[in-house]
Amino acid sequence: MTEKTIEIRIHGRGGQGSVTAAELLAVAAFEDGWYCQAFPMFGVERRGAPVFAFTRMRKHPIKLRSQIYEPDYVIVQDATLTDVVDVAAGTNAGSLIIINSEKEPGQFNLGAECRVVTVDATKIAMDIIGRPIVNTTLLGAFAGLTGEIDLGCIKNAVKARFSGKIGEVNAEAVQKAFEMAGCGS
Repeated sequence: MTEKTIEIRIHGRGGQGSVTAAELLAVAAFEDGWYCQAFPMFGVERRGAPVFAFTRMRKHPIKLRSQIYEPDYVIVQDATLTDVVDVAAGTNAGSLIIINSEKEPGQFNLGAECRVVTVDATKIAMDIIGRPIVNTTLLGAFAGLTGEIDLGCIKNAVKARFSGKIGEVNAEAVQKAFEMAGCGS
């Protein structure tokens, strides 16, 4: 068991489900045997304004109760945020930033030493869900790229949160993103 605390910051825009993504990741982590926390950071922002949420996971109880300042992983739901928010803040050479984009990672100048990976979660979501809902899709990519959490646990969390057909198609999008990310996307 790792003693390390895994910290994830999720960037999105109001209405994109960043808080939901953080909560789903925490639920999946709990099922996978982790202690976890999920919490948002936003004020009175309107729909479309930049927001972020956090998930913290550890194999032992977590006593820390602060914002995440040095994330191991960053998930960016909207690539245009890289122009207005320092999504790489607090990252280091061991960090990974996952950006929802059809662009190549090298097209993003984040000014950081960390690894950047792009996943076209919007295309996956449109093809499978029929709407540009990327929060659940990016969780599948996260699982495939990091190996930190079991894919089945993420799919279970999604199906528990969204019943019926909505849960099924979201879980299918999670699976597709996992497969694409696991192939080195």
